Amino acid sequence: MKATRLGAAGLAAALLGALVATTPATAAPDTASASTTTCTTDPATPKRQFRAMWIASVTNIDWPTKGSWTAPDQIAAQKAEYLGWLDLAERLNHNAVVVQIRPTADAFWPSPYEPWSEYLTGERGKNPGWDPLAFVVEEAHKRNLEFHAWFNPYRVSMPAPSGAGADISKLAPNHPAREHPDWVFAYPPAGVAGSRLYYNPGIPAVREFVQTAMLDAVKRYDIDGVHFDDYFYPYPSGTHQVPDDATFAEHNRGFTNKADWRRDNINLLIQEMNAKIKAEKPWVKFGVSPFGIWRNKSVDPLGSDTTGSQSYDIISADTRKWIKEEWIDYVVPQLYWYIGQYPAADYARLVPWWAEQVRGTRVQLYIGQADYKSGDPVYGSFWMNPRELSDHLTLNRQYPEVLGNVHFSAVQVRANRLGATDIYAAEHYSRPALVPAMPHLPAEPLLMPVVTDKERQDDGIRLTWRQPADGSGPLGTATSYAIYRLDGFDLAGRCDFADAAHLVDTVRATGGVESWVDTTAGAGRSYTYYVRALGRVANEGPASSPAFVR
Repeated sequence: MKATRLGAAGLAAALLGALVATTPATAAPDTASASTTTCTTDPATPKRQFRAMWIASVTNIDWPTKGSWTAPDQIAAQKAEYLGWLDLAERLNHNAVVVQIRPTADAFWPSPYEPWSEYLTGERGKNPGWDPLAFVVEEAHKRNLEFHAWFNPYRVSMPAPSGAGADISKLAPNHPAREHPDWVFAYPPAGVAGSRLYYNPGIPAVREFVQTAMLDAVKRYDIDGVHFDDYFYPYPSGTHQVPDDATFAEHNRGFTNKADWRRDNINLLIQEMNAKIKAEKPWVKFGVSPFGIWRNKSVDPLGSDTTGSQSYDIISADTRKWIKEEWIDYVVPQLYWYIGQYPAADYARLVPWWAEQVRGTRVQLYIGQADYKSGDPVYGSFWMNPRELSDHLTLNRQYPEVLGNVHFSAVQVRANRLGATDIYAAEHYSRPALVPAMPHLPAEPLLMPVVTDKERQDDGIRLTWRQPADGSGPLGTATSYAIYRLDGFDLAGRCDFADAAHLVDTVRATGGVESWVDTTAGAGRSYTYYVRALGRVANEGPASSPAFVR
């Protein structure tokens, strides 16, 4: 894979070339990566792979914890907790976090539309005294982690006694549902265990309002993605019916079948939300994490070889249509089942089905992994196998459409029961990786970084570089950098950039003089470094001239 090792004359010429390379080259977005299709790569160290964990805020699952409410300095405690999750993401060579910032029609930022989330302070609508969203986005970016803002579109409350249940009077005083009680319904019915409030997806004003509330975060914060989970219409509870007969009569848009109308309500939410995100910031990605079964083959020949619940029918989520219409940029089906002869839903049967659905589309496929089941005997003996999750990731390699994984949830990843996290991290996340490029999103050519200094120091080798400005706006400006290292004085061939074998780190761009220290450099060893700029949607520009360090 490497170019011929340099002799003395070649080294001198290369060094001279590096010194005089003051006119940066340009390249079309990720052109260099596109030319690596003939290179032999290691599937265990892919150059691009989406790696993230969900950080859930609802009922204080992951962050912030309820313990932070009573800390002497609550803000400092909540910040420290979050930084701990980012530290974990870095240790695991993740490149993104998916953070829940609107769990129940509330907000983790000073929203002009919705009240402060109770999960910040323990009190609905209480101002926490800081802007959590600004902090969590900034800190993720410092570590060059993509920030995907996780919203729940229609859920208004959680069950009593910890939540408001179906009692509107227990919502925050300024909650929109108090002003518009006709916008919500209780399901299951009030008085039934587990009852909670939902915005009614069939009311056009509701759909517009929730989109506006979520878009406020897109407009005001530097998020990289908008992320929905699997909650649209509520999951069925017993024989109780969603109380939307009157809504259907008033807003049916000519539909005569209520099930089709409900699906169309959610289709409109997805289609319109995507269009509004792209109109505001074309580079912001839109993804959905649906329940893992769309439909069963026994009901629909287009469905999967499964017998479990069908999201198409029970929560009105026609995920396959969203993929085929390309209304989303990525999909993360929650494949929370083991590999084996499980008739309802076998992981090994569902991965190829989802791969087939995205094939030929511009929608990227990541898999939602059930870290919460690993090592917990309540889920059965298969989940007592410490290798189960790693085997999932190994199986994924058989399907080139699978471009990453998201793990549920952060507290379970950290728990590392049976050592399962350690196993899959060692076997699949041993090297850094760039997030998958999305060529269908707008991007502009990037310039070649110019390495201006390199030196050995006590803590490693320091590289310094600058990124020439081209004045082309946010899409033509470097957002981050990928740093590659080859042993010895060795000019890189194109295949040296094909996987992560030589990728040692990625760093966020500061917009000024950039600097990075290789703390893993061995004393007395020689290296060749290359720096490549990445844009807003992870398109990669040309490599810098080689930087040789003896």
